[in-house]
Amino acid sequence: MTVGADGSGAHGYSASKRGILLVLKQAPDSSLEELARKLGISKVAALGHLQKLENEGLIDRSYRAGHVGRPSVQFRLTPKANGLFPQSYSEVSMAALEFIERRLGTEAVAQLLTERAREVADRARPRLSGRTLPDRVRELARMRTEGGYMAEVGAPRKRSLEMLEHNCPILALANRFPVACETERRMFANLLRADVDVTHRVVAGDPVCRFRVRTGKEEP
Repeated sequence: MTVGADGSGAHGYSASKRGILLVLKQAPDSSLEELARKLGISKVAALGHLQKLENEGLIDRSYRAGHVGRPSVQFRLTPKANGLFPQSYSEVSMAALEFIERRLGTEAVAQLLTERAREVADRARPRLSGRTLPDRVRELARMRTEGGYMAEVGAPRKRSLEMLEHNCPILALANRFPVACETERRMFANLLRADVDVTHRVVAGDPVCRFRVRTGKEEP
């Protein structure tokens, strides 16, 4: 049962509940007012959906002190909700990687992940060919969204661009094999033909994976 980037999936949940889950995945600590506005429903209706999702252990609320009056309420997803979003590696795949690690060592796992990333990059490269660096970043974000990462391009900064991924389909794998994150960073650098740094990671507890793409010079 998953929630797609377009809010589809999660059978048994209404469109409004799926919408709330999707908004909170992309914008943690949203207020009731923000959720109601983004979904186009009343605050009363939004609160009703939120309370049901809270009862299922999918949403937590916190309170932020305001300048005047009562503290404002914010909502975010719990770790339990991670399973509602696309995941790339099944239990069987994880078991296979752990078997390889036991028999051949961690380096063999890293080599396998690198080879897999190379295959993915080879398929993706034609879609990036002939584009400027900003266009390559935008197209890469589109491809990552197609793969369940809920990616978007952030506001441009001086001499850099940002790509944000709100979902991590390989979270379980990255928790077990941290080299998976570095493998993806190298793949991005190879595809974009640019320096790529990671400033935030979901696996480290951040709400988003944030990749900084340096734009110091554009290759011919």
